[in-house]
Amino acid sequence: MYDMDEAEQQRRFRDADEANTARRAGILGAHYRDMRDEEATVPLAEGVMEVSDMYKYRMVPLAEGDHEHPSLYGITLSTPESYAKKISEEAAQDARNVNFDLISDSSFRMMMKRYDPPKEIRYSDVKITGDSTSDERLATIASMSEALSQVRSADMLGYLIFQADRLGASDIHLENERAAVRVRFRIDGTLHEIANINREKYRELFFAIASAANLSTAATEAQSGHIVREITVADASKFSDASDETYQDHTLNMRIETVPTAYGQDAVIRLFNFDTRMLNIDLLGLSNEEKTQLEEIVSHPRGMVLVVGPTSSGKSTTLYSVLNALNSPTRKLLTLEDPVEFDVPGVTQIPVDTTHGQTFADNVRTILRLDPDVIMVGEIRDQDTARTAIQAAITGHLLLATLHAQSAAAAFARMIDMIGINPIFATAIRLVIGQRLVRRLDDETKIEYQPDAATKQWVQNVLRDLPDGVEKPNLDNFSLWRPGTSEDRPFGYHGRLVLMEQLIVDDEIAGFLRGDEQDVHTSTIERVARGRGMVTMLQKGVLKALAGETTLEEVGRVL
Repeated sequence: MYDMDEAEQQRRFRDADEANTARRAGILGAHYRDMRDEEATVPLAEGVMEVSDMYKYRMVPLAEGDHEHPSLYGITLSTPESYAKKISEEAAQDARNVNFDLISDSSFRMMMKRYDPPKEIRYSDVKITGDSTSDERLATIASMSEALSQVRSADMLGYLIFQADRLGASDIHLENERAAVRVRFRIDGTLHEIANINREKYRELFFAIASAANLSTAATEAQSGHIVREITVADASKFSDASDETYQDHTLNMRIETVPTAYGQDAVIRLFNFDTRMLNIDLLGLSNEEKTQLEEIVSHPRGMVLVVGPTSSGKSTTLYSVLNALNSPTRKLLTLEDPVEFDVPGVTQIPVDTTHGQTFADNVRTILRLDPDVIMVGEIRDQDTARTAIQAAITGHLLLATLHAQSAAAAFARMIDMIGINPIFATAIRLVIGQRLVRRLDDETKIEYQPDAATKQWVQNVLRDLPDGVEKPNLDNFSLWRPGTSEDRPFGYHGRLVLMEQLIVDDEIAGFLRGDEQDVHTSTIERVARGRGMVTMLQKGVLKALAGETTLEEVGRVL
Protein backbone atom coordinates (compact mmCIF):
# COMPACT_ATOMS: atom_id res chain seq x y z
CA MET A 1 0.00 0.00 0.00
CA TYR A 2 2.76 2.42 0.90
CA ASP A 3 6.06 3.02 -0.86
CA MET A 4 8.22 2.19 2.19
CA ASP A 5 8.07 1.90 5.93
CA GLU A 6 9.34 4.60 8.31
CA ALA A 7 12.73 2.91 8.91
CA GLU A 8 13.39 2.68 5.19
CA GLN A 9 12.35 6.31 4.74
CA GLN A 10 14.80 7.40 7.42
CA ARG A 11 17.62 5.33 5.90
CA ARG A 12 17.06 6.87 2.47
CA PHE A 13 16.86 10.33 3.94
CA ARG A 14 20.16 9.77 5.75
CA ASP A 15 21.80 8.52 2.54
CA ALA A 16 20.59 11.63 0.73
CA ASP A 17 21.80 13.88 3.57
CA GLU A 18 25.29 12.35 3.42
CA ALA A 19 25.42 12.58 -0.39
CA ASN A 20 24.38 16.25 -0.32
CA THR A 21 27.02 17.02 2.33
CA ALA A 22 29.73 15.29 0.29
CA ARG A 23 28.79 17.37 -2.77
CA ARG A 24 28.80 20.53 -0.68
CA ALA A 25 32.24 19.70 0.69
CA GLY A 26 33.52 19.32 -2.87
CA ILE A 27 32.13 22.71 -3.83
CA LEU A 28 33.66 24.37 -0.74
CA GLY A 29 36.98 22.57 -1.05
CA ALA A 30 36.49 21.08 2.44
CA HIS A 31 37.15 17.56 3.69
CA TYR A 32 33.96 15.51 4.04
CA ARG A 33 33.67 12.89 6.78
CA ASP A 34 30.98 10.20 6.95
CA MET A 35 30.38 9.58 10.67
CA ARG A 36 27.79 6.82 10.44
CA ASP A 37 30.13 4.06 11.59
CA GLU A 38 31.74 6.04 14.40
CA GLU A 39 29.09 8.34 15.88
CA ALA A 40 28.77 6.20 18.98
CA THR A 41 32.46 5.45 19.51
CA VAL A 42 34.65 8.36 18.39
CA PRO A 43 36.30 10.05 21.45
CA LEU A 44 34.86 13.40 22.56
CA ALA A 45 37.06 16.42 23.32
CA GLU A 46 35.68 17.43 26.70
CA GLY A 47 36.14 20.96 28.00
CA VAL A 48 37.07 22.55 24.68
CA MET A 49 33.76 24.25 23.91
CA GLU A 50 30.58 25.06 25.78
CA VAL A 51 27.58 23.04 24.65
CA SER A 52 25.75 26.29 23.88
CA ASP A 53 28.59 27.27 21.51
CA MET A 54 28.39 23.89 19.80
CA TYR A 55 24.75 24.56 18.99
CA LYS A 56 25.47 28.18 18.07
CA TYR A 57 28.39 27.47 15.74
CA ARG A 58 27.15 24.07 14.59
CA MET A 59 30.48 22.44 15.54
CA VAL A 60 31.46 19.32 17.50
CA PRO A 61 35.05 18.97 18.81
CA LEU A 62 36.54 15.48 18.85
CA ALA A 63 39.81 14.24 20.37
CA GLU A 64 41.72 11.74 18.25
CA GLY A 65 45.21 10.31 18.60
CA ASP A 66 46.95 9.37 21.82
CA HIS A 67 45.67 10.73 25.12
CA GLU A 68 48.89 12.65 25.79
CA HIS A 69 48.90 14.61 22.54
CA PRO A 70 45.46 14.37 20.90
CA SER A 71 44.62 15.96 17.58
CA LEU A 72 41.60 18.21 17.87
CA TYR A 73 39.11 17.74 15.06
CA GLY A 74 36.45 20.42 14.57
CA ILE A 75 33.56 18.44 13.19
CA THR A 76 31.25 21.04 11.74
CA LEU A 77 28.54 21.84 9.26
CA SER A 78 29.42 25.49 8.64
CA THR A 79 32.05 26.77 11.02
CA PRO A 80 32.49 30.57 10.87
CA GLU A 81 36.06 31.29 9.81
CA SER A 82 36.63 33.70 12.70
CA TYR A 83 35.60 31.14 15.27
CA ALA A 84 37.58 28.38 13.57
CA LYS A 85 40.64 30.61 13.69
CA LYS A 86 40.09 31.32 17.38
CA ILE A 87 39.79 27.60 18.15
CA SER A 88 42.94 26.94 16.12
CA GLU A 89 44.91 29.60 17.99
CA GLU A 90 43.79 28.31 21.39
CA ALA A 91 44.64 24.75 20.43
CA ALA A 92 48.02 25.82 19.06
CA GLN A 93 48.96 27.18 22.49
CA ASP A 94 48.44 23.65 23.80
CA ALA A 95 50.56 22.26 20.96
CA ARG A 96 47.65 20.38 19.48
CA ASN A 97 46.86 19.91 15.80
CA VAL A 98 43.53 21.25 14.65
CA ASN A 99 41.62 19.99 11.62
CA PHE A 100 38.16 20.80 10.35
CA ASP A 101 35.95 18.28 8.58
CA LEU A 102 32.47 18.76 7.12
CA ILE A 103 29.74 16.42 8.35
CA SER A 104 26.02 16.12 7.70
CA ASP A 105 23.27 17.64 9.79
CA SER A 106 22.23 14.10 10.75
CA SER A 107 25.70 13.38 12.14
CA PHE A 108 25.75 16.66 14.04
CA ARG A 109 22.47 15.84 15.77
CA MET A 110 23.64 12.32 16.65
CA MET A 111 26.93 13.61 18.08
CA MET A 112 25.16 16.30 20.11
CA LYS A 113 23.14 13.58 21.83
CA ARG A 114 26.45 12.46 23.36
CA TYR A 115 27.54 15.96 24.42
CA ASP A 116 24.06 17.01 25.48
CA PRO A 117 22.20 13.79 26.43
CA PRO A 118 18.42 14.10 26.65
CA LYS A 119 17.05 14.75 30.10
CA GLU A 120 14.11 12.89 31.55
CA ILE A 121 11.13 15.18 31.06
CA ARG A 122 7.51 14.75 32.13
CA TYR A 123 5.35 16.20 29.42
CA SER A 124 2.09 18.02 30.14
CA ASP A 125 -1.09 17.62 28.12
CA VAL A 126 -2.01 20.28 25.58
CA LYS A 127 -4.95 22.40 26.75
CA ILE A 128 -7.40 24.44 24.74
CA THR A 129 -9.63 27.19 26.07
CA GLY A 130 -13.32 27.78 25.46
CA ASP A 131 -15.05 31.11 25.19
CA SER A 132 -12.65 32.73 27.64
CA THR A 133 -11.50 36.30 27.75
CA SER A 134 -8.62 37.39 25.56
CA ASP A 135 -6.30 37.58 28.59
CA GLU A 136 -7.15 34.02 29.63
CA ARG A 137 -6.63 32.76 26.10
CA LEU A 138 -3.25 34.50 25.81
CA ALA A 139 -2.22 33.16 29.20
CA THR A 140 -3.09 29.61 28.14
CA ILE A 141 -1.13 29.98 24.88
CA ALA A 142 1.85 31.41 26.78
CA SER A 143 1.71 28.51 29.24
CA MET A 144 1.60 25.92 26.45
CA SER A 145 4.40 27.73 24.59
CA GLU A 146 6.56 27.43 27.67
CA ALA A 147 5.63 23.75 28.01
CA LEU A 148 6.51 23.08 24.37
CA SER A 149 9.88 24.78 24.80
CA GLN A 150 10.73 22.06 27.34
CA VAL A 151 9.89 19.21 24.95
CA ARG A 152 13.01 17.58 23.58
CA SER A 153 13.53 18.24 19.88
CA ALA A 154 13.71 14.49 19.23
CA ASP A 155 10.29 14.07 20.90
CA MET A 156 8.55 17.13 19.47
CA LEU A 157 6.92 15.43 16.48
CA GLY A 158 5.77 12.41 18.50
CA TYR A 159 4.45 14.67 21.26
CA LEU A 160 2.40 16.88 18.92
CA ILE A 161 0.99 13.87 17.05
CA PHE A 162 0.00 12.14 20.28
CA GLN A 163 -1.60 15.25 21.76
CA ALA A 164 -3.51 16.00 18.53
CA ASP A 165 -4.74 12.40 18.45
CA ARG A 166 -5.70 12.56 22.15
CA LEU A 167 -7.82 15.67 21.52
CA GLY A 168 -9.43 14.20 18.39
CA ALA A 169 -7.83 16.79 16.11
CA SER A 170 -7.99 16.26 12.35
CA ASP A 171 -5.05 18.55 11.50
CA ILE A 172 -1.90 20.07 12.97
CA HIS A 173 -1.01 23.44 11.42
CA LEU A 174 2.56 24.78 11.76
CA GLU A 175 2.68 28.37 10.48
CA ASN A 176 5.76 30.57 10.20
CA GLU A 177 5.29 34.15 11.32
CA ARG A 178 7.76 37.00 11.69
CA ALA A 179 8.71 36.36 15.33
CA ALA A 180 7.90 32.66 15.88
CA VAL A 181 6.04 29.63 14.54
CA ARG A 182 2.39 29.25 15.45
CA VAL A 183 0.97 25.80 16.31
CA ARG A 184 -2.76 25.21 15.80
CA PHE A 185 -4.97 22.11 16.02
CA ARG A 186 -8.18 21.70 14.03
CA ILE A 187 -10.69 20.07 16.37
CA ASP A 188 -14.25 19.32 15.23
CA GLY A 189 -13.63 21.45 12.16
CA THR A 190 -12.45 24.57 14.03
CA LEU A 191 -8.86 25.79 14.40
CA HIS A 192 -7.53 26.42 17.92
CA GLU A 193 -4.24 28.16 18.62
CA ILE A 194 -2.13 25.98 20.91
CA ALA A 195 1.28 27.60 21.27
CA ASN A 196 4.17 29.43 19.63
CA ILE A 197 7.62 27.86 19.25
CA ASN A 198 10.95 29.47 18.42
CA ARG A 199 12.60 29.01 15.04
CA GLU A 200 15.43 26.81 16.31
CA LYS A 201 12.95 24.38 17.84
CA TYR A 202 10.87 24.44 14.65
CA ARG A 203 13.94 23.77 12.51
CA GLU A 204 14.46 20.52 14.41
CA LEU A 205 10.73 19.71 14.22
CA PHE A 206 10.56 20.32 10.48
CA PHE A 207 13.64 18.16 9.96
CA ALA A 208 11.90 15.31 11.82
CA ILE A 209 8.76 15.76 9.68
CA ALA A 210 10.78 15.81 6.46
CA SER A 211 12.79 12.76 7.49
CA ALA A 212 9.69 10.72 8.39
CA ALA A 213 7.74 11.78 5.27
CA ASN A 214 10.70 11.59 2.85
CA LEU A 215 10.55 15.30 1.99
CA SER A 216 13.25 17.87 1.30
CA THR A 217 14.07 20.49 3.93
CA ALA A 218 15.26 22.92 1.25
CA ALA A 219 12.44 22.64 -1.31
CA THR A 220 11.36 25.76 -3.15
CA GLU A 221 7.93 24.39 -4.01
CA ALA A 222 5.05 22.66 -2.25
CA GLN A 223 5.52 19.01 -1.27
CA SER A 224 3.29 16.12 -0.18
CA GLY A 225 4.26 13.15 1.94
CA HIS A 226 2.89 10.40 4.13
CA ILE A 227 3.67 9.05 7.60
CA VAL A 228 2.33 5.94 9.31
CA ARG A 229 2.86 5.83 13.07
CA GLU A 230 1.83 3.38 15.75
CA ILE A 231 0.32 5.24 18.72
CA THR A 232 0.88 3.05 21.77
CA VAL A 233 0.14 2.85 25.46
CA ALA A 234 3.83 3.67 25.98
CA ASP A 235 3.26 6.97 24.14
CA ALA A 236 0.37 7.70 26.48
CA SER A 237 2.57 7.26 29.55
CA LYS A 238 5.41 9.27 28.00
CA PHE A 239 3.58 12.18 26.38
CA SER A 240 0.65 12.65 28.78
CA ASP A 241 0.32 13.67 32.41
CA ALA A 242 -3.02 11.85 32.80
CA SER A 243 -3.31 8.09 33.01
CA ASP A 244 -6.05 6.47 30.95
CA GLU A 245 -6.58 2.76 31.49
CA THR A 246 -8.86 2.57 28.44
CA TYR A 247 -6.18 3.77 26.01
CA GLN A 248 -5.47 1.26 23.22
CA ASP A 249 -2.72 0.91 20.64
CA HIS A 250 -3.76 2.01 17.16
CA THR A 251 -2.33 3.00 13.79
CA LEU A 252 -2.41 6.63 12.72
CA ASN A 253 -2.10 7.56 9.04
CA MET A 254 -0.93 11.09 8.31
CA ARG A 255 -0.81 13.14 5.13
CA ILE A 256 1.89 15.84 5.15
CA GLU A 257 1.64 19.04 3.11
CA THR A 258 4.45 21.63 3.13
CA VAL A 259 4.77 24.94 1.34
CA PRO A 260 7.48 27.66 1.37
CA THR A 261 6.20 30.97 2.78
CA ALA A 262 7.73 34.39 3.34
CA TYR A 263 9.16 33.32 6.72
CA GLY A 264 9.89 29.62 6.17
CA GLN A 265 8.37 26.23 5.37
CA ASP A 266 4.83 25.85 6.68
CA ALA A 267 3.47 22.36 7.28
CA VAL A 268 0.05 20.80 7.75
CA ILE A 269 -0.26 17.29 9.17
CA ARG A 270 -3.64 15.68 8.45
CA LEU A 271 -4.46 12.83 10.84
CA PHE A 272 -6.56 9.82 9.88
CA ASN A 273 -7.39 7.63 12.87
CA PHE A 274 -8.81 4.85 10.75
CA ASP A 275 -11.31 2.31 12.00
CA THR A 276 -12.98 0.09 9.39
CA ARG A 277 -15.97 -0.33 11.72
CA MET A 278 -16.87 3.32 10.99
CA LEU A 279 -17.19 2.63 7.26
CA ASN A 280 -20.86 1.81 7.34
CA ILE A 281 -23.68 3.34 5.31
CA ASP A 282 -25.88 3.09 8.40
CA LEU A 283 -23.64 5.66 10.12
CA LEU A 284 -24.04 8.34 7.43
CA GLY A 285 -27.25 9.71 8.94
CA LEU A 286 -29.45 8.94 5.94
CA SER A 287 -33.19 8.57 6.12
CA ASN A 288 -34.61 5.17 5.25
CA GLU A 289 -35.69 6.46 1.84
CA GLU A 290 -32.26 8.00 1.10
CA LYS A 291 -30.47 4.82 2.19
CA THR A 292 -32.72 2.74 -0.07
CA GLN A 293 -32.06 5.09 -3.01
CA LEU A 294 -28.29 4.95 -2.46
CA GLU A 295 -28.18 1.17 -2.13
CA GLU A 296 -30.35 0.75 -5.25
CA ILE A 297 -28.08 2.98 -7.35
CA VAL A 298 -24.76 1.44 -6.29
CA SER A 299 -26.16 -2.07 -6.80
CA HIS A 300 -26.17 -1.43 -10.58
CA PRO A 301 -23.10 -2.61 -12.51
CA ARG A 302 -22.50 0.72 -14.24
CA GLY A 303 -22.88 4.46 -13.78
CA MET A 304 -21.23 7.33 -11.94
CA VAL A 305 -21.73 8.51 -8.35
CA LEU A 306 -20.17 11.84 -7.31
CA VAL A 307 -19.60 13.01 -3.74
CA VAL A 308 -19.01 16.76 -3.57
CA GLY A 309 -17.97 19.28 -0.94
CA PRO A 310 -14.91 21.25 0.20
CA THR A 311 -11.79 19.80 1.83
CA SER A 312 -12.46 18.03 5.15
CA SER A 313 -16.18 17.60 4.54
CA GLY A 314 -16.07 13.80 4.94
CA LYS A 315 -16.20 12.91 1.22
CA SER A 316 -13.61 10.13 1.53
CA THR A 317 -15.43 8.53 4.47
CA THR A 318 -18.66 8.46 2.48
CA LEU A 319 -16.98 6.88 -0.55
CA TYR A 320 -15.18 4.32 1.58
CA SER A 321 -18.47 3.46 3.28
CA VAL A 322 -20.02 2.78 -0.14
CA LEU A 323 -16.96 0.76 -1.16
CA ASN A 324 -17.20 -1.26 2.03
CA ALA A 325 -20.86 -2.02 1.32
CA LEU A 326 -19.93 -3.22 -2.18
CA ASN A 327 -16.89 -5.20 -1.00
CA SER A 328 -17.53 -8.89 -1.67
CA PRO A 329 -15.62 -11.89 -3.08
CA THR A 330 -17.64 -11.62 -6.30
CA ARG A 331 -16.51 -8.07 -7.16
CA LYS A 332 -13.11 -6.56 -8.04
CA LEU A 333 -12.75 -3.08 -6.50
CA LEU A 334 -9.93 -0.70 -7.47
CA THR A 335 -9.15 2.78 -6.14
CA LEU A 336 -6.92 5.59 -7.39
CA GLU A 337 -5.94 7.91 -4.54
CA ASP A 338 -3.56 10.80 -3.90
CA PRO A 339 -2.46 9.51 -1.44
CA VAL A 340 -3.98 6.27 -0.13
CA GLU A 341 -5.51 7.38 3.18
CA PHE A 342 -7.24 4.27 4.55
CA ASP A 343 -6.31 0.61 4.18
CA VAL A 344 -9.44 -1.34 3.23
CA PRO A 345 -9.01 -5.14 3.13
CA GLY A 346 -10.34 -6.67 -0.08
CA VAL A 347 -9.85 -3.49 -2.14
CA THR A 348 -6.90 -2.94 -4.50
CA GLN A 349 -5.69 0.59 -3.71
CA ILE A 350 -3.33 2.36 -6.08
CA PRO A 351 -1.47 5.56 -5.02
CA VAL A 352 -1.28 8.32 -7.64
CA ASP A 353 1.54 10.84 -7.16
CA THR A 354 0.14 13.86 -9.00
CA THR A 355 2.98 16.08 -7.72
CA HIS A 356 5.44 14.20 -9.96
CA GLY A 357 3.53 14.12 -13.22
CA GLN A 358 1.12 11.22 -12.75
CA THR A 359 -2.54 11.89 -13.58
CA PHE A 360 -5.78 10.23 -12.56
CA ALA A 361 -6.81 10.04 -16.22
CA ASP A 362 -3.76 8.00 -17.29
CA ASN A 363 -4.24 5.62 -14.37
CA VAL A 364 -7.97 5.15 -15.09
CA ARG A 365 -7.07 4.03 -18.63
CA THR A 366 -4.51 1.61 -17.20
CA ILE A 367 -6.71 -0.01 -14.56
CA LEU A 368 -9.57 -0.55 -17.02
CA ARG A 369 -7.38 -3.33 -18.45
CA LEU A 370 -7.54 -5.07 -15.05
CA ASP A 371 -11.27 -5.74 -15.51
CA PRO A 372 -12.59 -4.04 -12.34
CA ASP A 373 -16.25 -4.00 -11.35
CA VAL A 374 -16.02 -0.86 -9.20
CA ILE A 375 -13.55 2.02 -9.56
CA MET A 376 -13.04 4.85 -7.08
CA VAL A 377 -11.20 7.96 -8.28
CA GLY A 378 -9.92 10.13 -5.44
CA GLU A 379 -10.82 13.38 -7.17
CA ILE A 380 -11.92 14.64 -10.59
CA ARG A 381 -9.72 17.70 -11.08
CA ASP A 382 -9.53 18.33 -14.82
CA GLN A 383 -11.24 17.80 -18.15
CA ASP A 384 -9.18 14.76 -19.11
CA THR A 385 -9.99 12.92 -15.87
CA ALA A 386 -13.67 13.85 -16.17
CA ARG A 387 -13.95 12.51 -19.73
CA THR A 388 -12.04 9.32 -18.91
CA ALA A 389 -14.21 8.69 -15.82
CA ILE A 390 -17.38 9.15 -17.88
CA GLN A 391 -16.15 6.65 -20.47
CA ALA A 392 -15.46 4.12 -17.70
CA ALA A 393 -18.94 4.66 -16.22
CA ILE A 394 -20.75 3.87 -19.47
CA THR A 395 -18.69 0.80 -20.34
CA GLY A 396 -19.77 -1.60 -17.62
CA HIS A 397 -18.17 -0.11 -14.50
CA LEU A 398 -19.56 1.56 -11.40
CA LEU A 399 -17.41 4.64 -10.89
CA LEU A 400 -17.24 6.55 -7.60
CA ALA A 401 -15.45 9.90 -7.39
CA THR A 402 -15.17 13.13 -5.46
CA LEU A 403 -15.43 16.65 -6.85
CA HIS A 404 -14.93 20.02 -5.22
CA ALA A 405 -18.25 21.87 -5.47
CA GLN A 406 -20.48 23.81 -3.08
CA SER A 407 -23.57 21.60 -3.45
CA ALA A 408 -24.98 18.69 -5.41
CA ALA A 409 -26.60 21.05 -7.93
CA ALA A 410 -23.39 23.08 -8.23
CA ALA A 411 -21.53 19.90 -9.22
CA PHE A 412 -23.40 19.86 -12.54
CA ALA A 413 -22.40 23.44 -13.27
CA ARG A 414 -18.78 22.54 -12.41
CA MET A 415 -18.78 19.50 -14.70
CA ILE A 416 -20.44 21.42 -17.53
CA ASP A 417 -17.78 24.10 -17.13
CA MET A 418 -15.12 21.35 -17.49
CA ILE A 419 -16.54 19.30 -20.36
CA GLY A 420 -19.39 21.37 -21.80
CA ILE A 421 -22.93 20.15 -22.50
CA ASN A 422 -22.36 16.43 -22.80
CA PRO A 423 -25.14 13.88 -23.51
CA ILE A 424 -22.78 11.03 -22.55
CA PHE A 425 -22.34 12.56 -19.08
CA ALA A 426 -26.14 12.72 -18.78
CA THR A 427 -26.23 8.99 -19.48
CA ALA A 428 -23.40 8.15 -17.05
CA ILE A 429 -24.23 10.17 -13.93
CA ARG A 430 -26.81 8.61 -11.61
CA LEU A 431 -26.36 10.26 -8.21
CA VAL A 432 -24.65 13.31 -6.72
CA ILE A 433 -24.16 13.57 -2.96
CA GLY A 434 -23.36 16.95 -1.43
CA GLN A 435 -22.18 17.07 2.15
CA ARG A 436 -20.70 19.08 5.03
CA LEU A 437 -19.64 18.29 8.59
CA VAL A 438 -20.97 20.30 11.54
CA ARG A 439 -20.01 20.10 15.19
CA ARG A 440 -22.26 17.97 17.38
CA LEU A 441 -23.57 19.49 20.63
CA ASP A 442 -22.44 17.84 23.85
CA ASP A 443 -25.60 16.33 25.33
CA GLU A 444 -24.42 16.87 28.91
CA THR A 445 -23.86 20.62 28.62
CA LYS A 446 -26.18 21.94 25.86
CA ILE A 447 -28.64 24.63 26.90
CA GLU A 448 -32.22 24.85 25.62
CA TYR A 449 -33.72 28.25 24.72
CA GLN A 450 -36.72 29.78 22.95
CA PRO A 451 -35.88 31.48 19.60
CA ASP A 452 -37.05 34.99 18.80
CA ALA A 453 -39.74 35.76 16.21
CA ALA A 454 -37.29 36.46 13.36
CA THR A 455 -35.50 33.14 13.90
CA LYS A 456 -38.80 31.28 14.02
CA GLN A 457 -39.87 32.86 10.73
CA TRP A 458 -36.54 31.95 9.06
CA VAL A 459 -36.80 28.33 10.20
CA GLN A 460 -40.37 28.13 8.94
CA ASN A 461 -39.32 29.49 5.53
CA VAL A 462 -36.44 26.98 5.20
CA LEU A 463 -38.62 23.98 6.09
CA ARG A 464 -41.84 25.08 4.41
CA ASP A 465 -41.48 22.90 1.30
CA LEU A 466 -40.11 19.71 2.85
CA PRO A 467 -41.12 16.80 0.59
CA ASP A 468 -43.72 14.26 1.58
CA GLY A 469 -42.32 11.40 3.57
CA VAL A 470 -40.05 13.61 5.67
CA GLU A 471 -41.20 13.91 9.27
CA LYS A 472 -42.01 17.59 9.89
CA PRO A 473 -41.47 19.10 13.34
CA ASN A 474 -43.94 21.45 14.99
CA LEU A 475 -42.90 24.78 13.45
CA ASP A 476 -45.34 26.82 15.55
CA ASN A 477 -43.74 25.96 18.86
CA PHE A 478 -40.16 24.68 18.98
CA SER A 479 -36.96 25.08 21.00
CA LEU A 480 -33.34 25.47 19.97
CA TRP A 481 -30.08 24.71 21.79
CA ARG A 482 -26.81 26.53 22.37
CA PRO A 483 -23.50 25.05 23.61
CA GLY A 484 -22.71 25.02 27.31
CA THR A 485 -19.26 24.58 28.82
CA SER A 486 -17.45 22.17 31.09
CA GLU A 487 -13.85 21.35 31.88
CA ASP A 488 -13.94 18.39 29.49
CA ARG A 489 -15.93 20.22 26.80
CA PRO A 490 -14.82 23.88 26.92
CA PHE A 491 -16.62 24.65 23.64
CA GLY A 492 -19.76 22.63 24.29
CA TYR A 493 -19.29 20.39 21.26
CA HIS A 494 -18.13 16.80 20.95
CA GLY A 495 -17.56 15.18 17.58
CA ARG A 496 -19.16 16.00 14.25
CA LEU A 497 -22.15 14.88 12.21
CA VAL A 498 -22.78 14.94 8.49
CA LEU A 499 -25.29 17.05 6.57
CA MET A 500 -25.97 15.27 3.31
CA GLU A 501 -28.17 15.91 0.27
CA GLN A 502 -28.81 13.34 -2.46
CA LEU A 503 -29.64 14.50 -5.97
CA ILE A 504 -31.05 11.60 -7.98
CA VAL A 505 -30.44 12.10 -11.70
CA ASP A 506 -33.74 11.30 -13.37
CA ASP A 507 -34.73 12.21 -16.92
CA GLU A 508 -35.74 15.78 -16.04
CA ILE A 509 -32.40 16.50 -14.31
CA ALA A 510 -30.51 14.77 -17.14
CA GLY A 511 -32.18 17.20 -19.54
CA PHE A 512 -30.02 20.02 -18.17
CA LEU A 513 -26.91 17.99 -19.01
CA ARG A 514 -28.10 17.06 -22.51
CA GLY A 515 -28.79 20.69 -23.37
CA ASP A 516 -32.58 20.31 -23.43
CA GLU A 517 -32.85 23.27 -21.06
CA GLN A 518 -31.16 26.61 -21.71
CA ASP A 519 -31.28 27.80 -18.10
CA VAL A 520 -28.46 25.62 -16.71
CA HIS A 521 -27.90 27.37 -13.38
CA THR A 522 -27.28 25.89 -9.95
CA SER A 523 -30.41 27.51 -8.49
CA THR A 524 -32.59 26.17 -11.30
CA ILE A 525 -31.27 22.62 -10.99
CA GLU A 526 -31.68 22.72 -7.20
CA ARG A 527 -35.26 24.01 -7.48
CA VAL A 528 -36.19 21.14 -9.81
CA ALA A 529 -34.42 18.60 -7.55
CA ARG A 530 -36.26 19.90 -4.47
CA GLY A 531 -39.53 19.63 -6.34
CA ARG A 532 -38.68 16.00 -6.99
CA GLY A 533 -38.02 15.18 -3.34
CA MET A 534 -34.45 16.26 -2.51
CA VAL A 535 -33.86 17.50 1.05
CA THR A 536 -31.07 20.09 0.96
CA MET A 537 -28.09 20.29 3.30
CA LEU A 538 -29.52 23.49 4.78
CA GLN A 539 -32.83 21.78 5.53
CA LYS A 540 -30.96 18.81 7.04
CA GLY A 541 -28.97 21.20 9.22
CA VAL A 542 -32.05 23.03 10.48
CA LEU A 543 -33.78 19.73 11.27
CA LYS A 544 -30.75 18.59 13.27
CA ALA A 545 -30.71 21.94 15.11
CA LEU A 546 -34.38 21.48 16.04
CA ALA A 547 -33.52 17.98 17.28
CA GLY A 548 -30.82 19.41 19.57
CA GLU A 549 -27.95 17.73 17.73
CA THR A 550 -26.27 20.98 16.65
CA THR A 551 -26.95 24.73 16.59
CA LEU A 552 -28.32 27.07 13.93
CA GLU A 553 -25.12 29.12 14.30
CA GLU A 554 -23.00 26.06 13.50
CA VAL A 555 -25.14 25.27 10.45
CA GLY A 556 -24.78 28.87 9.30
CA ARG A 557 -21.01 28.80 9.86
CA VAL A 558 -20.56 25.73 7.70
CA LEU A 559 -23.13 26.43 4.96
